[in-house]
Amino acid sequence: MSVAFGCPFEARVEPCHVLGIAEQVGAANPDEIVLADTIGVGVPKGVRELVEGVLALGITAGCHLHDTRNTGMANAVAAVESGATVLDASVGGMGGCPFAPRATGNIATEDLVYLLHGMGYGTGIDLDALIEAATWMAQQLGKQLPGQVYKVGTFEPVAG
Repeated sequence: MSVAFGCPFEARVEPCHVLGIAEQVGAANPDEIVLADTIGVGVPKGVRELVEGVLALGITAGCHLHDTRNTGMANAVAAVESGATVLDASVGGMGGCPFAPRATGNIATEDLVYLLHGMGYGTGIDLDALIEAATWMAQQLGKQLPGQVYKVGTFEPVAG
């Protein structure tokens, strides 16, 4: 569900409106409903409210998050802690929303996987391979991508 947290043309989107649409969609028995923070205006409190609301409908919940206002990772943690089992991200944090003015990229997959692994969540994703993919993509594009982990690698404590 695009612009579930805010719309570049209609401003704030009320949670009750989003959940009303989710209830209508739920009548078709979807595999999941993914709540999209298309323009990156969501905050953890709102993410929790919508994820919990979708789950209360008996539907698997997920989130598609942008990092426009530097809240993407906090929103991902809120989503997971609220029961979301699907998270969208993009290698290196590429992407964005072509119709939304000033919307920046998605949260970086490798950053998200690093965070989730550090929190003890299993993802089934090979972080080293993901870092290689982001590094390759940056080389192909000839520029640094917004993601962080592909630039610095995973954390290996210095032996002392």
